[in-house]
Amino acid sequence: MNDSIPENTPQTGVRHAIPGDVSAIGALMERYAALGNVLPRTLHDIRHKLDDFYVIEEHSQVAGCGALEGFTPELAEIRSLMIAEDHAGRGLGGRLVDHLIAAARGRGFKRLMALTYVPDFFRRRGFEVVPKDALPEKVWGICVSCYKFNHCDETAVLKHL
Repeated sequence: MNDSIPENTPQTGVRHAIPGDVSAIGALMERYAALGNVLPRTLHDIRHKLDDFYVIEEHSQVAGCGALEGFTPELAEIRSLMIAEDHAGRGLGGRLVDHLIAAARGRGFKRLMALTYVPDFFRRRGFEVVPKDALPEKVWGICVSCYKFNHCDETAVLKHL
């Protein structure tokens, strides 16, 4: 992964999602959900949670997105982290996660977690692999109603902020 792109150039930047981004986020969601990498969300769900979403743009085009969802005043989760296939491999996902970490700190969260298929990506950003039962707020608040609950193949990662 190449992290050498400057943080916010005129060509690339991270920002809060706006209503005009819903269809681009939805297209990413549809593709990644079809691959089984994220849980599907409808456009209505995305609109309803739009305040949680951030996008990374490249040349004024949504290149990826991620959501920062709070569970408790102490714990938040990075969700729906996706980079468009034609923008992959250039460090945009790392920059987006770094931005989400900073946003979580700015909102006063003490712990930040994710469920992922690529734990090494998160380890490089200071997360550690933890058992899922170390995150009861997530497991019993969200995961328990997921169709993958009894056979979840994701890895839980946690960062203390």
